Amino acid sequence: MTQEQALTILKTGANVFLTGEPGSGKTHTTRAYIRYLREHGIEPAITASTGIAATHINGMTIHSWSGIGIRTYLSDYDLDKISSSEYITKRINKTNVLIIDEVSMLHANMVSMIDAVCRTIKRNDMPFGGIQVIFVGDFFQLPPITAPQKIDRRKQQMLLADGTYENDEMEQIGFAYVSDAWRNAKPIVCYLDEQHRQDDMAFLELLNAIRTDSVSEVHYDHIMSRRVTSDSVPEHTTKLYSHNAQVDIMNNEALAKLDAKSERYVMTSHGSDILVSILKKGCLSPEVLELKIGATVMFTKNNPQEGFVNGTLGVVEAFQPGTRYPIIKVRNGKQITAEPMEWAVEENGKIKANITQIPLRLAWAMTVHKSQGMSLDAAIIDLSQVFEFGQGYVALSRLRNLSGLYLLGINEHALKVHPDILIKDREFREKAEAASEAFEQMSQEKIAVLHTNFIKASGGTLETKTVTKIKNKKQDTLLETLTLWQQEKTISEIAKARGLTQQTIFDHIEKLITKGLIASSDFSRLLTPTLIQYMPEIHKAFEGLDTDKLTPVYEKFGGKYSYNDLKIARILHRHK
Repeated sequence: MTQEQALTILKTGANVFLTGEPGSGKTHTTRAYIRYLREHGIEPAITASTGIAATHINGMTIHSWSGIGIRTYLSDYDLDKISSSEYITKRINKTNVLIIDEVSMLHANMVSMIDAVCRTIKRNDMPFGGIQVIFVGDFFQLPPITAPQKIDRRKQQMLLADGTYENDEMEQIGFAYVSDAWRNAKPIVCYLDEQHRQDDMAFLELLNAIRTDSVSEVHYDHIMSRRVTSDSVPEHTTKLYSHNAQVDIMNNEALAKLDAKSERYVMTSHGSDILVSILKKGCLSPEVLELKIGATVMFTKNNPQEGFVNGTLGVVEAFQPGTRYPIIKVRNGKQITAEPMEWAVEENGKIKANITQIPLRLAWAMTVHKSQGMSLDAAIIDLSQVFEFGQGYVALSRLRNLSGLYLLGINEHALKVHPDILIKDREFREKAEAASEAFEQMSQEKIAVLHTNFIKASGGTLETKTVTKIKNKKQDTLLETLTLWQQEKTISEIAKARGLTQQTIFDHIEKLITKGLIASSDFSRLLTPTLIQYMPEIHKAFEGLDTDKLTPVYEKFGGKYSYNDLKIARILHRHK
């Protein structure tokens, strides 16, 4: 599914599970939806399962937002106490859209408790009290982090609970999707299938093989070709480890070895102590940042205008005279002055709390957990002590290509993902394709009515000027793509020129072929020699499986062909 299709579904007000591989644009799509809501006077509740994830989206943890805090179950007393809080009640009562990021790390019982709090405070028995819930995340990534809690049979009933129980005493806490609250919400699955991070086909095939539990000797050889020794790794490249102790020791020792004067930057804060504490825990920059010339650092915020994003690596070159702000030389040779930036919790368009710090951290080493959500040009990765499903996958998928990997070690668990997720992922993909096809069959008029009704139901505002502009844009968008296509531009060139995704441009081209504005034979100019060679095999797979869907064919070949390759093949198969 494309980002544009996912946004169309989100705007209807349906509950949604927005998922996809790392780099597929989940955060970008979420932010686009937040902008859309705010343009129409609707303020969403922006939350995440962890503090680090919350800082990425300028939100708060779902635990704090819901008032549940550190509780692992809700008694009647707990529920009454939360619902009697004027602050929590006011917050939830005026929420029409709830976004929960990094949902893979959220326990099923937590989802149930959030649902219970929302229904109680809203006095509405609909799932989550009638709030539109957007679950965002990828279950192939890191699983829930809290250990199972021992509880008695009486407390099981208090959990409002879902999931399964091994016996009377031990709760088997599962992934968020096993909860009754998730099932009752019936989220539409929007599975983004584009890739905006990795640009290396062999590497993409390796990551896809991990996701489909089909890692072969060839894939293993690819990763082992990047094996290095500790004395042959490149300087100023971040190391990813599975344990905190390794990271702290390495960073402190490396800084101490630099024979230079240090500069210290102390974090400042404003707002309630609780919210400030949450922001500090989620911020990758430390409360006291100590730097020296020659230190390897990583930016912890996004600022594309200045030339850096969360994960950009560099070295401290100097300190600016007067301010003493660090001057960082990044990998492309550019020098960037790192000035203080703000992390904030926003609610109803207002800043409730904020912290300010230089957006850097020492980056000789960091944990895999803290790297989640980052994009790295290069990393030295030690997978020899991986202990969790998905940990190796998360570490590897931070990289843009295989050449950026320097592998120190690997164990037999490193390339494994949770077996339950392998089964569930197929279901998610099939549901996403069904949703995509269902919305493609809807008229634009019907979709526009759904969008309008949701804005009205949420107390938002409709501005004729904005609506007209969007409508005209939809009418003209195919013609703009056609003009660029007729100039012999490639799909990627058209996407870049239009500021759209390649998947969206593929969809435009297919519609233009259907309308007879582009000859299907002309579309074949996108074929590569390799794809031409295997095209009969792909067409045969579509016919043999008696399907027009991409997922069954993708899985038949075990990720051998990308979704874009299969999209090209399907278009040619449909219109031959």
